[in-house]
Amino acid sequence: MRLKVREFRPRTGPHEHRVVQPWYPLRHTTLSNPLVDWGYLVGDHDGLSRLAGFFSFAAFSRHTIVHLPLRQSLPRPYAPGEPVDLLLVHHSLGLRPSAWPALRRRLTQGNPQTVRTDEARTAAHASRWTERRDQRDTRDRLRPAAHAGTLFLFGSRDVFAAASIELAYAAGNGPRQKRVTQGYDTLIASLTHHLEPERAWRATELDVGFQAYPPYAHVRRPGSPASRRSRTAASA
Repeated sequence: MRLKVREFRPRTGPHEHRVVQPWYPLRHTTLSNPLVDWGYLVGDHDGLSRLAGFFSFAAFSRHTIVHLPLRQSLPRPYAPGEPVDLLLVHHSLGLRPSAWPALRRRLTQGNPQTVRTDEARTAAHASRWTERRDQRDTRDRLRPAAHAGTLFLFGSRDVFAAASIELAYAAGNGPRQKRVTQGYDTLIASLTHHLEPERAWRATELDVGFQAYPPYAHVRRPGSPASRRSRTAASA
């Protein structure tokens, strides 16, 4: 997949950071903060597909911060709780959530770039993570944190790749679900099992939903017959 992004190179003291954002906003994709209530990431086919691409890109770009400003998206009636942006960061960068607001203020002069993802490589590393996911000593999970209207997901290559596959599944299978052509959302996948296990007294839940955007006439479930034009008098 090719992703058009806006690239920033802000500095904090002696350190330069690389931050990328989508060039075109994910207008029909929103995220509810899973650390406040139930986390729900809901989007249309384009939004979920590009999210899968950005998770894949993050997996193999450990020196890059991926910023998805989802609070700018159009409100979704089925997204509960507090809307937040999303930040994908490798553990190895050592970014503290408290440092993000100052860094975000420096995102003022971005340059257009095109980045690529490798679906075969993503699938291979996602498979590695799945093989060891249920082992008790597995620590390779996404660590969520929230600060300044942003959900941080700290992780590493394999778990970001596995989350990308989950989002790609949601994008591909969401249109197959019933009632999506009527504007309803459908719960199609989950990132809960990609997150660190239960903390304190409750587990952190982050589910993934599909919801088409209006007008719904452009949504056709796979396998349904294509609409036909009416025959004109000249063709009769």
